[in-house]
Amino acid sequence: MQHVFIIGSRGLPAKYGGFETFVQQLVSHQHADEIQYHVACLSDTSHQVHSTYMGADCFTINPPKLGPARVIAYDMMAISYALTLVKEQQVTAPVFYILGNTIGGFIVPFAKKIKAAGGKLFVNPDGLEWKRAKWPKPVQAYLRYAEKLMAKHADLIVADNEGIEEYIIAAYPGIKTTFIAYGTDLSRTHLTAQSEQVRSAFAKWAIKEKEYYLIIGRFVPENNYARAIKEFMASNTSRDLVIVANHEGSAYFQQLKKETGFDADHRIKFIGTVYDQDLLKYLRQECRAYIHGHEVGGTNPSLLEALAQTNENLVLGVDFNRKVAVDGARYWTKEPGNLSQLINTIDGQEEAVELGQIAKWHMRENYTWEKVVQQYEELFLDES
Repeated sequence: MQHVFIIGSRGLPAKYGGFETFVQQLVSHQHADEIQYHVACLSDTSHQVHSTYMGADCFTINPPKLGPARVIAYDMMAISYALTLVKEQQVTAPVFYILGNTIGGFIVPFAKKIKAAGGKLFVNPDGLEWKRAKWPKPVQAYLRYAEKLMAKHADLIVADNEGIEEYIIAAYPGIKTTFIAYGTDLSRTHLTAQSEQVRSAFAKWAIKEKEYYLIIGRFVPENNYARAIKEFMASNTSRDLVIVANHEGSAYFQQLKKETGFDADHRIKFIGTVYDQDLLKYLRQECRAYIHGHEVGGTNPSLLEALAQTNENLVLGVDFNRKVAVDGARYWTKEPGNLSQLINTIDGQEEAVELGQIAKWHMRENYTWEKVVQQYEELFLDES
């Protein structure tokens, strides 16, 4: 039996996105009986309590409330407890799969203990976390240092974006890496134009099918909301710009309003967070085009979801995004006027359905959870 300890997500069942969704898909699509997953779960109420979820052994960790540093304490405590399980259960050749680089500044003694237990340390660095604008300079410096130490002490870096893998290879020569994509849900929405849920929501938001552009994503500066909104406002389209984001009560929302003056443009519509996945799929399916401004890759789940559902995707042309969308999207740059000109160009044209078909084919071939999980299982079993 190959035991795999997964550290760094909030745990199961998934209630958030990103790493939590990945872990949920990994265990729900498990095919290999020879793998036993052990998943650390962040808790405010229990500690070292075990439960089973879809065959995975889930154990709770309740770290002290240390503000942003709590996630580091969580990872450290989770690894320590997992090492006790390895010893108690006499596990041989365990794999420790750490999601994210946050613990990197403290990884050295843990890496030594994992090695002493006959184990391997795998790391998924996610994106370039140290580049995120939300972090103050000292935090950015720590995160870059953490990335360096994780790369140095990991037995393998697993990148979910080819651009991230290329970055790691260039930044840290001699590091062993592999690429396994992040997956996405390719199923179509069950909703139609006649669905009461659709008509109620569209009436509330005052939008119509194919009469809006769409942005969905984390409400942070590095996703280039300011640039996208300014460019949209400068375009000639009479269509709306629908923005699905958790903007309410956000200081960044007030900053955006001041910077762009979007509140004076009736086309800009912030509709808040939409949790219903079928409705989100319908929104993507029925937009005139999706605008993706994420800049600090990895593979952004929101881009995969758009490529799986939307015909025309207008994607910021950074390397991480191009590795994912390839020839299934139209690209724009941050140069003033570039995106607005692209919007003007396509706005008077028929929707490029063939572009959507290319994107959907690419998702089916390379980004299904079935394929992703199969690659992970092969990777983990290679260590047995």
